[in-house]
Amino acid sequence: QVQLVESGGGLVQPGGSLTLSCSASTISFSFYVMAWYRMAPGKQREWVATISRNGSADYDDSVKGRFIISRDNAKSTVHLQMNKLKPEDTAVYYCNAKWVSELWGQGTQVTVSS
Repeated sequence: QVQLVESGGGLVQPGGSLTLSCSASTISFSFYVMAWYRMAPGKQREWVATISRNGSADYDDSVKGRFIISRDNAKSTVHLQMNKLKPEDTAVYYCNAKWVSELWGQGTQVTVSS
């Protein structure tokens, strides 16, 4: 069974940067549309960014211009580079993969605080 494992979360000051990574245990990674979601305390999970099979990216307006999603098909990995972080970016970030099925990672905590 395919597994997604996120890494890179942590505590960062406002204005700082952090890069999340999600590694997939599948040789079919290039077929998956990959995305990042997040869930802030007391809120529903929300979409952050998506990267298609051919590498085109789309972002929620709240992160557009600050976050960059990328993928490395050779390493079955997707990244989320987060810049100019704000306290409202604090959340558990989840990796998502869609192809013939939909998969979720276990999540990684990102806390933006001084």
